[in-house]
Parts: sequence; C-alpha cells; structure tokens
Amino acid sequence: MLDIAPLVRVHVDALLAAQIDMGVCDAIERNAPVGKPADMSAPHLPKVAGIDSTVPSPAHTTAPVPPVNPSAAALPGIPGALIQDRLAGWVSDLTTLHELTERLIRTGSLDEALREVLRAGAALVGARRGMAVFEPADGLGPASTVGLGLAHAELGTIETVPRSATSYGRILDGLPEPAAPGTTSAARATGAAGAPKGDPIPDPIAVPDLLGEPKLDPRHREVAARLGYAASYALPLATEAAGKLGAVVWLYDEPAEPVERQRDLVGLYGRYATEHLARLLELERARVQVATVAEELLPSRLPRVPGVQLAARHRTGPQGGGDWYDALPLPEGALGLAVGSVSGTGPSALAAMGRLRASLRAYAVMEGEDPVAVLSDLELLLRLTEPARSATALFAYSEPKQRKLVLAGAGHTPPLIIGEHRTEYVETSLSAPLGMLACWEAPSVEIAPAPGETVLLYTDGLLRRTGEPMDRAFARLHAAAAGVPKADRGDPGAIADHVLRTMLPEGLDREVVDGEDVVLLAALFE
Repeated sequence: MLDIAPLVRVHVDALLAAQIDMGVCDAIERNAPVGKPADMSAPHLPKVAGIDSTVPSPAHTTAPVPPVNPSAAALPGIPGALIQDRLAGWVSDLTTLHELTERLIRTGSLDEALREVLRAGAALVGARRGMAVFEPADGLGPASTVGLGLAHAELGTIETVPRSATSYGRILDGLPEPAAPGTTSAARATGAAGAPKGDPIPDPIAVPDLLGEPKLDPRHREVAARLGYAASYALPLATEAAGKLGAVVWLYDEPAEPVERQRDLVGLYGRYATEHLARLLELERARVQVATVAEELLPSRLPRVPGVQLAARHRTGPQGGGDWYDALPLPEGALGLAVGSVSGTGPSALAAMGRLRASLRAYAVMEGEDPVAVLSDLELLLRLTEPARSATALFAYSEPKQRKLVLAGAGHTPPLIIGEHRTEYVETSLSAPLGMLACWEAPSVEIAPAPGETVLLYTDGLLRRTGEPMDRAFARLHAAAAGVPKADRGDPGAIADHVLRTMLPEGLDREVVDGEDVVLLAALFE
C-alpha cells in the first residue's frame, strides 16, 4: 500500500507555516504583539436588547451555525482560499501518484516496469531523459539497464564514466556522497522515500550544476557535454523489505534540481516502484528456475540418424508448463519422434512431464513400431498413477531410409508436411487426450514424405500464443509453412525459425504473463 505520510507531513507543515506568517501580518496590522491572544485585541461585541454578548448561551439553546469552511475554523488566521489551494494541491498530488502507480502495477516484466518508472519519474521531477540500472544487491541477477530518451549507444557512453564518479554509481556501490559545492542530498533529513535519518537506505543525490561542479570527474564532464545534460537527480530503488535493487537517474538539459514537493512525490513513487520491482524479480527468478528444470528434462541433443535431419525449438511459459518433445534412435536404424503436453502448470506439471516422457521412451524401445500400442500403454500408466491429470501426445515411428512414417495421436494437433510441391496437414483420426477415457484407442496413420520434405510436429502452445481462434491460428500456421523461402527448405532449423517468426513476430522470448509453452520438432527427410 502506498505510504502517504510524508506527503501529508509536507502539506501540514506548509499550512502551519502559512498560519504563523498570517498571524504575524495580522498582529502588525492591529499593532498588537505577535503571539498575543486574539481575544485580548479583538473588539468588544455590542450588547443587543440588554443581553450581554460575552455571556455564553445556555446549554439548552440552539448551537450556532458552524462556519462554511471547517478548515478555516480549525486554522484561524488563514484565509479560506489559501487552505483550499493547499488542499487542492494535496489532492492533485495524491491523484497523480494514484494514476502513476496504477500504470506501474500493470507492467508484467522487469524491463517494462523500469521504463515505466523512468517515464513517471521524469514527469514528477521535470526531466526529459534518464537511465535506470537494475542490479540487485544479492548479486543473483538479473541485471538490466534501460534508458529514457537515450539511444543504446548513449547509454554505453554514460557507462564508460567510472561508477564512483556518478551519482547512480555511488548509490549502487554504497559510496558516501562527496561534500562538494553544488552537490546536495535530496533527502538527508528524511532519507529515501521518507525513511528515518540513519536508515541504511541510500539518500537520493541531486547535482544541480554538473558542468559547474569543480570536483567533477573529467570523463563525466566530457560525457555530459557530449550528450548535452547539465544536471542530474539520482534516486535509489531500495526499501527495508526489498533491499537495494538498483538506482534511477534523471538528466536535465539545463542546470536544475527538483523542489521539495517533487522530491517527496518521486520518493514515494520510488518506494512503491521498488516493492513492485521486487515482486517482479521474484517471479522472474522463479520463471528462470522453472525453465532451467524444463530444459534439463528434455533432450540435451538430438540424435543423428542417416536419412533425416532434426531440429527442435522450445520455450517454457512464465508459469512453467508441461510441453515436451523427444527424438530417440530405435533398433534397425529407426527413429522415434514424439511431442506432448501435460495438463497444469508449475513444478508438478514439470515433474509429470518428466515421468511421462521417460515412460514413453521405454514403451517406444519395446514396441515402437506400433505407435498405437505405445500410446495405449502410456494412457494406462497415466490413468493408474496420475488419475487427476490428462495429457496429449503424438508418437511417430520413422524409417528414414524408406522415408516411411507411422504415427498416432491422442488429442494432439496434427503434423504438417512442408515441401516444395505441397504444404498440408496430416489427416489424423480424432481421438481423446490420454486419461480422459476408460479405454483409449485410435488408429494409426502412415505417410511417406518425399525427398526434401519436412514433417513438423508442434504443440498447441504455438497456436494459442497468437491469441487468435484456433481455426484462424491453424490457417496462419499453414500460411507460415507455405511461405518458407526456398533457400531455407533444406534446413529444418531454418524452417522452424521461419514459422516461429511468422507466427510470433515479437519472438519466443517476449514476456507473456499467461503464455503457454511452445514446442516445435522438425524432421527433414533426405
């Protein structure tokens, strides 16, 4: 929850200061000493119809009508218009913070959140450019640097300045701020985002005139002159709960520094942003761990079998799905190809995927020439050992020398044949996923790819990540496969990459909060 106490304190202090000032002015105008009680210098009220107006009304009489502006009654001596202006500014600040934090909370990745922090902070402190350095203090990563209004080359130029000579570098490395003229602590008394004095959270650092700073590092002076910035304001991304995650620095085109109100606002926003970044960091690390486990459960390399070339592409979704693939050499020069998907996400789905893949390998070695038998045994095992889980799978028994392929699928997407003269889906019979029926059975299909044709196996994550209805996604996949350049048709890896680029223009590594796993297995028959 956003802590507004520092902002409240700023406005209360301003109101009290205004009250004192107005009291002094009123005393001067009345020629009365400052601090003299108001009732000693106030004019006496007139008596009306013999009633002494100084005597209080009895308790049973009607209470007087309260003043129109309660704030004016609570703070005598301050004009109502001044109070209204102060409160309007307060409400405006809170509204601005609310809007900016709402935009921040909608970000789903670290880089996206850092860019939003830069944009929001620039609006709060009145800067045009900036740089955010994400570098968790525990050293476990990930580390990232993003810019606002700075090209990639300009970011690299700034990073050539020794870190100890930059305000953001001193924050990151925990170095004391040099006591040089013109360089001030933005929150020495209150600490970052309102933290008490002495708090280990680093203080923001304002450098209002970089080029006028006598102790400025020569390299920093050169870079500032080249890029055209004359002042900076650096804010730590740190809280007691999250620790130190990084720093943000905003750059001014002319000598300047944020006023106290701007510092308080950006300090509050930075504190909230740090907590949000800490949550995203935790999610990112969990995603990386899940992806690492998933990669370890899949083949470390594809087998080399005469007569066929293989290529695979795989990405695990942010939540860790159960999509998998396999390619294993079988007796007499045969080859087994498999793709599948286990229901669910997270570590349990990964564990189930690993067990299912290992079981399929065993069944394929024993009876691989009959894909229906392999899937039937796999279905029985799944139903007996994991009755609450279902899975889709496709297994193909291939004899590359004869260019013969026998396959069977259990609720899985149909393979796609890609060649110079045809691009078509393999007509497989409809069948239920494994674990859905008391007794699974489906006929197998035999195909004979021509020399130079590629059989593409994939999971439905490739289709679902497009965000389109399944029928349109299938049509899009067909068009992507038909559009493979002639120069790439002899390379299964190039074919898979072309399909991915066409289906997912933003790439496999794009951050998708609810994105599913994607698996492609391409087999090019020579």
